[in-house]
Amino acid sequence: MKTQTFDSVWDAIEDTPEVAQNMTLRCDLMIALDEYIMRNKMSQARAAELFGVTQPRVSDLVRGKTELFSLDSLINMAVAAGMKIELRITQGTPHGGDTNKKTAAR
Repeated sequence: MKTQTFDSVWDAIEDTPEVAQNMTLRCDLMIALDEYIMRNKMSQARAAELFGVTQPRVSDLVRGKTELFSLDSLINMAVAAGMKIELRITQGTPHGGDTNKKTAAR
């Protein structure tokens, strides 16, 4: 039996590299925002005020409800908190050349 390895959990479970990358970036932003809240000992209500969202929205964030957030909304929240977002792009394999692509039929 051949063992597959993946760069992230999203590469293993998502259908396309595009969705996997999007989920990876969203998770990274959510983790950074959650760490900001904890580091500053903020209540969810205070974080919501700072981020410009509702307290239930912050609750979704800290509970890791990734599917409820777009990259845009997470970037807006991070910038509202005074965070600087940097993007680094590196060369990967072409879209059709992903050797870790799922092969199971759905």
